Amino acid sequence: MPRKTEVYTWRLSPATKAHLEEVARETNRTVAQLLDEIVAERLDTLDGNEADIELQRRLHARVARFLGNISGGGARRSERARELVRARLKRRYAHAR
Repeated sequence: MPRKTEVYTWRLSPATKAHLEEVARETNRTVAQLLDEIVAERLDTLDGNEADIELQRRLHARVARFLGNISGGGARRSERARELVRARLKRRYAHAR
């Protein structure tokens, strides 16, 4: 394990501090070791998160092509969503027959 030479401080709530100390005691680690592990795991997650965000963006774009949207200015449109979707699907599939 590389030698630790850097110091970083931040403020946290008394409840969070107590929870950290409790978990450190239960797992036979120091608070510093526990924090180092938690931060390292979270940073690893963030590194992979960019790829996941891009994948989700592409999936949403592909799905959006097939879903379409319901446009209109009716104030009560959301109350009629089921009716509007069924009518739109009926029109779409009527042409396919």
